[in-house]
Amino acid sequence: MASTLPPLPHVEGTDSSRCVLDAFRISAATRISKSLGISLADAFAGVDLGKKGNDFTVAIPRFRQKTKPAELVEKIVSEFTPDEYIDRVSSDGSFVHFGCKSLPLTRHVLDQIHAKTQAAGNKQSESYGSNVSGKGKKVIVEYSSPNIAKPFHAGHLRSTIIGAFLSNLYTANGWDVTRMNYFGDWGKQYGLLAVGFERYGSEEKLEANPIMHLFEVYVKINADMKKEKEDGVPEVTDEKAKEVFKAMEDGDEKILGLWKRFRDLSLKSYEKLYTRLNVGFDVYAGESLVEPAQIDNAFSILKEKNLLTTKTKDESRPDWDKKRAQMKGGAPVPAPVQESVDDDDNDQSGLALAVDLEKFKLGKPVIQKSDGTTTYIVRDIAGAIQRYEKYHFDKMIYVVGDQQDQHLKMFFKVLSMMGVPFADKLEHINFGKVAGMSTRKGEVKFLEDILDAAKEAMMAQMKSNDEKFKLIEDPEETSDQIGMTCVKIQDMQSTRRTAYEFNLTRMTSFEGDTGAYLQYAHVRLCSIVRKVAPVIVLRTDPSQINLELLTEPKAREIVYLLATYPDTVKTALRNQEPSTIVSYCFKLSHLISSAWEILIVMGQEQELAQARLYLYTCARDVLSSAMRLLTLTPLERM
Repeated sequence: MASTLPPLPHVEGTDSSRCVLDAFRISAATRISKSLGISLADAFAGVDLGKKGNDFTVAIPRFRQKTKPAELVEKIVSEFTPDEYIDRVSSDGSFVHFGCKSLPLTRHVLDQIHAKTQAAGNKQSESYGSNVSGKGKKVIVEYSSPNIAKPFHAGHLRSTIIGAFLSNLYTANGWDVTRMNYFGDWGKQYGLLAVGFERYGSEEKLEANPIMHLFEVYVKINADMKKEKEDGVPEVTDEKAKEVFKAMEDGDEKILGLWKRFRDLSLKSYEKLYTRLNVGFDVYAGESLVEPAQIDNAFSILKEKNLLTTKTKDESRPDWDKKRAQMKGGAPVPAPVQESVDDDDNDQSGLALAVDLEKFKLGKPVIQKSDGTTTYIVRDIAGAIQRYEKYHFDKMIYVVGDQQDQHLKMFFKVLSMMGVPFADKLEHINFGKVAGMSTRKGEVKFLEDILDAAKEAMMAQMKSNDEKFKLIEDPEETSDQIGMTCVKIQDMQSTRRTAYEFNLTRMTSFEGDTGAYLQYAHVRLCSIVRKVAPVIVLRTDPSQINLELLTEPKAREIVYLLATYPDTVKTALRNQEPSTIVSYCFKLSHLISSAWEILIVMGQEQELAQARLYLYTCARDVLSSAMRLLTLTPLERM
């Protein structure tokens, strides 16, 4: 498509075959380059997407020329001549604005969207908006990572959907992505669970609902351990759990058999929920799968680098409240919570091995407990080495809440001190906490219950319109998809570092920027084709559609926003924020909503109806692509 326009010089990082707007920006950049005598690459970097009706805006002072900006602006404007890409220029103080020629922009943007959609199907790597900037690079994205034998609670939601989004985003930017779920499936708590099952377990209940029964057992045995401690009696339960975990690490077949059963039952339960969430993984890993040889290798490197020291039972746990208050510059906040193990960094039973990170203000994390058992941090270290040897990744991302910022900093710092070749390829993508996820009794809400509640709310809303409800082929699936969209959009529409208050009533509303509204916007775009098909002969060859008829400013506004979608995908990769794509979805949805009464299709002359319908179908395809990037399933009816 772009080849039908006059040829332009190439700028590294651009690809007009995937983003037509790149060609128009290069045309604007050539004017800046020529008038200011700077490189085309530097000029292109200064051509920003415009605002307030301008297609491109250039801030002249950014080029740091010796001549006054006002004189440079005047020079650029006076030397401007229109071409097939750019047909107008204006100035505002030290800014220069360029306008794209409307018909070529409209033709090539819409045709590119249509061609990419037809060729790609649902492949994110080939759809409109995708690029090949990451071609040849490998990334591992580790996300979700719940603890086995425990229900998937709402606290895991953010890691799961942010990680799934990032995986899709890297794929859309040309990376080879490995989606990894790293279970918390090792440590003293599994020794504790084994003790609990021996004391409270029921084979009948385990068969009926394995996850909930194991959770009930875990809660009861934790209560026993807490009571022993509070009563000042011998902590029999805690010691027994340590013994069982030691036996696990020593390879006791009977105990490992029970542990494997718990793990397999948990995995089956999680897979059902992941399928419902439209989330998938390439690899199900876990702490237990870290090879003993790699743990030995990690210790060898630590010894070789003279990084190991001892930590006695007299050394108190770091004052997390004080340290984190200093780091945050405010009131004390909760200490890091490591869900996969219990008090690994607080071994009070004797002499333990540790790494001294005090000079980095990161404490003294325990590497090996006094009884010889490993800790989560050494398993993380060994696991990272194991992954690098297997995948040779260019980047590895850990999608973990900000409550574990300290742990990730310690983990990354130890690897750096060990001198591993991938220490600078690790990245922690953190996120804020979700409030309001507990019941009035203070109990944790399980994610499946939340999804069910959202589904029920959407089903009730759908049934309020009996005529439309009868047209829905699968109301159960449709209400579930809308409900999940509501849950996900509430989570992803703010920046990921922002904590937010979970509110089921607000999130399932059709008022405001909610998931339900987004699905409705897509459904309405789908419905227009169904409505006009009986009265308009739909053309399959876009070149036969007369786009000169799209003269309304609103149509031009939609075209330009569609043209910017590939840039939005690149921006989302730079800031790794789901909210960037969510904001684009709502902006497009609002713009389309404002166009319905202006760009009418029904009852119009055939040629005009065809042109407007083509615009709407391209908008539908872009909105659908963006929603899929967010792990949503775009609906055609609701």
